[in-house]
Amino acid sequence: MLQFIVDEAKCTRCGQCVCDCPSRIIEQTAGAVPFIRPANEARCIQCQHCLAVCPPAAVSIFGHDPAHSRPLTAGSFPDLEQMLTLVRGRRSVRRYCDENVDPALLQRLLAALANVPSGVNRRALTFSVIDDKTVMRQFRLRALNGLAAAEKAGRVPAQFAYLIPAVPAWFEQGVDMIFRGAPHLLVVSAGPEAVCPEEDVNLALACFDLMAQSAGLGTVWCGMAKMALELLPDLKASMGLQPGHFYYAMLFGLPSFRYARTVQRDAAAHVHRVSA
Repeated sequence: MLQFIVDEAKCTRCGQCVCDCPSRIIEQTAGAVPFIRPANEARCIQCQHCLAVCPPAAVSIFGHDPAHSRPLTAGSFPDLEQMLTLVRGRRSVRRYCDENVDPALLQRLLAALANVPSGVNRRALTFSVIDDKTVMRQFRLRALNGLAAAEKAGRVPAQFAYLIPAVPAWFEQGVDMIFRGAPHLLVVSAGPEAVCPEEDVNLALACFDLMAQSAGLGTVWCGMAKMALELLPDLKASMGLQPGHFYYAMLFGLPSFRYARTVQRDAAAHVHRVSA
């Protein structure tokens, strides 16, 4: 089932795969290569830690050849200064160019999302994306027309009253308060099979946020889009969102401007140090 294979010629018998297995199902006897008993295979959470941790690339699992993985060396990750600048410098972008993101770039970003952390490595996430500005334009019109009809019929509950000013802003001024004129929308959802759906969704969006901004794109977490989806069931269904699934939305695209510097708010971090 797992196709757990150890190349005896490469294996140094170091035992790192044994020690690093979260499910503790990899075993090793003195002088022998590691193995997994068939009775324990069902306990595997498919994290591939064994493949990743093996120094000589001797471990294969699920038919994955370690030679096809990207090697990790001292210079593989952004250094601390780069990460600190990214976290301080990324901003919520609300002004976008009216053009599509390069499909190849978007595919790279979406493929990388398969690697984001999730509770018990359950990976019970669905990534619903509008990847074409024409489709996004149609989606925007459906949402704003639906909101206008709901308001006229008195069907906007108090918790969604924040959306009401978006109707005259759009129809009288041409201002898109909800979707900010963004060409693309990503909605990440998690079903009841997820162990911690809210955390999984937010982690995935946070990773997409940082990757996208590193690629020169703009992003904004969009609570108003979620309100619109909740208010308009047909719109929600068109995004492939299922009842009972937790989800959140993010707008993204090529920004029509660039920020020139970071802001200065490090002092706003409230740190509570726990002492003995």
